[in-house]
Amino acid sequence: MKLNKNTIFGWASFIMFLIGAALVLLGVLKYLDYAIGFSVTGIGFFAISWVFNALKGRV
Repeated sequence: MKLNKNTIFGWASFIMFLIGAALVLLGVLKYLDYAIGFSVTGIGFFAISWVFNALKGRV
C-alpha cells in the first residue's frame, strides 16, 4: 500500500472523526458534568477532520 498525500489525509480524517465521535459520546453518556467541554472538543475534531477531507487532492 503506497502512502501518498491523499491517502494520509484520508486516514487522518477518518481517525480524527473517530476520536471526535468518541469524545462526544463520552461527554453525553459517561461524564455528564463535563458534557459541554467534551462535546465542544469533539466538534472541533469533526471540523479539523472535515478540513483534512477537503484538502485531499488539493495539496
